[in-house]
Amino acid sequence: MEDPDRSPGTGTREKILDIAERAVLAKGFGATSIEELVAEANITKNGFFYHFANKNALALALLERYVERDDALLDDVFARGRELSDDPLQSFLIGLKLLAEMMAKLPEAFPGCLVATFCYQERLFDKDVRALTHDIVLRWRARFRESIDAIAERYRPVGEVDPDALADMISTVIEGGLVLSRATGNSVILPDQIMLMRNYVKLLYLPDGERVTWRPVE
Repeated sequence: MEDPDRSPGTGTREKILDIAERAVLAKGFGATSIEELVAEANITKNGFFYHFANKNALALALLERYVERDDALLDDVFARGRELSDDPLQSFLIGLKLLAEMMAKLPEAFPGCLVATFCYQERLFDKDVRALTHDIVLRWRARFRESIDAIAERYRPVGEVDPDALADMISTVIEGGLVLSRATGNSVILPDQIMLMRNYVKLLYLPDGERVTWRPVE
């Protein structure tokens, strides 16, 4: 008879990853033990090690799955923006708005970001996990940099803009919004932060004829 721990049809690997992701986001990777994972998954330790050679292998699989889902979500959101407008600025602004609306519809505050969690505990991981974490952050930069470059071909910004720094700022706002939403339990913070970032980009690249002058509120 086939060992259920090792049967790919049972989805055991995905079940372990789901349990591990929840635990890591709740209390960190170091505080998440193999023993608790196998207990909740109702498998043996041998079953765990069939799917993952060690905890670093588990960490690598968690990151790979996380970035795959993240890429799919962002690809879909910004592709919809491009479908709705051929203008690079408008399509990017639409994408940000769609992302904010998606985050606002979550039933509770976003549980957190695995990449950030792993960065905080990088000493626990081997070079492969640390390299992937580094690569993911650079991939975020490249994603937003592509949109910024397309905008810059048509629009002149208000002042000098370092496209890499602006791309990193977008990632920082999203990641910071995740942290604040998690810390406060307020799911509104993340979409609000994304919309503020959207307003900043809009003002940064407004055509000359549409520029506005900001005055302090008296």
